[in-house]
Amino acid sequence: MVSMKQSIDVSVADRATVNDLRDQLAHVYRIAFEEFGEPPEAAEHFRTGQLPKHVEREGFRFALARETGDAGRVVGFAYGYTGDFGQWWTDRVARLAPAEIAERWLGGHFEFVELAVDPAVRGRGIGTALHDLLLEDLPHRVALLTTYRDRDLAAPRLYRRKGWRVLVSPLDPNNDLYGLDLPNLPNLPPAGTQPRS
Repeated sequence: MVSMKQSIDVSVADRATVNDLRDQLAHVYRIAFEEFGEPPEAAEHFRTGQLPKHVEREGFRFALARETGDAGRVVGFAYGYTGDFGQWWTDRVARLAPAEIAERWLGGHFEFVELAVDPAVRGRGIGTALHDLLLEDLPHRVALLTTYRDRDLAAPRLYRRKGWRVLVSPLDPNNDLYGLDLPNLPNLPPAGTQPRS
């Protein structure tokens, strides 16, 4: 657990906790993304469709930022899971990205799905703490995400500062594809060298 200034704690949450907090998580999702044009119904889809499906995925990991104290109000989160072929996002990236990117990066990667922070508490390092905790000690070789093409926005700036690099720009009209090499575990070949079946 990472203790933040002004009584905010960042910790890894288990699946049961994530399911119990879906309403609060959807609220943070809505207020974090509405300024970027997400319609209100997107938060409801996140609560009832996206998150319940993703929480069951292999390698699911969830970093949660909450105020300390009795209420423990959720103020941010980040999550991901093991991405692979046959999943919507991986298959979409495989169609849109150059073949050499797909071969090197896709399949068994860590898919960094969401990072959301309540605008009322932004600027305190919460997004960075969520990012770092989410990626800490992962067994994956690489991680992937898509984010806004406008590189002056906070999210793309954070990712570049943390070592992510743009792999495909544009991946689609609104997003760039970013990749990050993760520290390898002992006895694992470097990313892109695993045998193909």
